[in-house]
Amino acid sequence: MSTRLSHLIATFFHAGHLRPAPGTWGSLAALPAAWLLLSLGGVTLLLLGIVAACGLGYWATALETKGKSDKDPSEIVIDEVAGQWIALLPVAIGAAHSGAPLLALWPGWVAAFALFRLFDILKPGPIGWADRLGGPMGVMLDDVIAGVFAALGTGLMGYLWHAL
Repeated sequence: MSTRLSHLIATFFHAGHLRPAPGTWGSLAALPAAWLLLSLGGVTLLLLGIVAACGLGYWATALETKGKSDKDPSEIVIDEVAGQWIALLPVAIGAAHSGAPLLALWPGWVAAFALFRLFDILKPGPIGWADRLGGPMGVMLDDVIAGVFAALGTGLMGYLWHAL
């Protein structure tokens, strides 16, 4: 039972089995899920979702990679989901503070997605360091840090757009 559940979580309901580029598919699958969380419970529910994705992602990744030589298989995309949700925080907070509909801030959604994928693929600085940690912690942490970088970039872009 737990290995079936862990696989469902690790692959984010099998989005990680989509090809090519399962990490991109996982990030894309995270977008409507984030919209649903935000629609149902606002920023608070998205934050709870991030915490749950990180905790359950660590657990599921540990189970899914136990005894296997590949400690970061491409079908595990719950880490991308957590990172993508972090990247979306400035957009979610901006919509909540301005009272704007979530999808009215679509350029922010695009920026958060593009920046997260860029940081996740290139792995600059601390993102690469976290990736090299290996194990479930490395799998999750590199995407969490990439999400933070993308959130900072998205927030800065939003600030500059509205300030000019």
